[in-house]
Amino acid sequence: MTRFSPLRSAFACFSLLVAGGLQAAPARGPIVLAAASLQESLNAAADSWAARGHPRPVLSFAASSTLARQVQSGAPADLFISADEDWMDALQKKQLLRAGTRVDLLTNALVLVAPAASRIQITIRPGFALAAALGQGRLATGAVDSVPAGLYAKEALTKLGVWPQVAGKLAPAESVRAALALVARGEAPLGVVYATDALADKRVRVVATFPESSHAPIRYPLAVLSASANPDAEGLRRFLLSPEGRGLFRPYGFGSR
Repeated sequence: MTRFSPLRSAFACFSLLVAGGLQAAPARGPIVLAAASLQESLNAAADSWAARGHPRPVLSFAASSTLARQVQSGAPADLFISADEDWMDALQKKQLLRAGTRVDLLTNALVLVAPAASRIQITIRPGFALAAALGQGRLATGAVDSVPAGLYAKEALTKLGVWPQVAGKLAPAESVRAALALVARGEAPLGVVYATDALADKRVRVVATFPESSHAPIRYPLAVLSASANPDAEGLRRFLLSPEGRGLFRPYGFGSR
């Protein structure tokens, strides 16, 4: 599914720039395509960058898979921050990243969440009774064949030996935030999301954290896209990687390498 609607405002700004012949300095900030789990933290970072006198970045959030496909289809953008390495690898193999700009920005953890009022208690261990805890309900996840959070969830549940019991009881969502919303609204009794997502919504609580050994490290790579012509793109990348920039993500639960 390739959708460009999140970028309409960016297209409009770009058209105005071309029409006005303004090329010496950016009249808009870089267009940043970012994983859905970065919404609050990256907006805070964008505000800090703008406070330094730069045009505020244009942020577009969705599942990393959706955004990577938009880049592959030619959507105009300057930076990409993925919630996993595979989608960044896909763009790199097609030479859609500017050489030398890819670097891991952040880390995260995988958690099991329930509605805040839920009394479900679970200890995550090999063979734990997840299906029984779900009852007649479903487990909210990102789509397990494309959305990074869903891929990590499937990997963890498989390593823990419980995937067969829940594979038919999923409520797959188009992004990790969509999965979080299903739990927050009480439409799913449990969900697998990132620790940072759980912190972002008071309507859910963390039931348990998946062992780091149950899934690959959750890393968020950042890169400038090869098609970028925005002079601020590299400066923004360097700012996000700086101690000050990385520090802006810590209050939202992110770690850094």
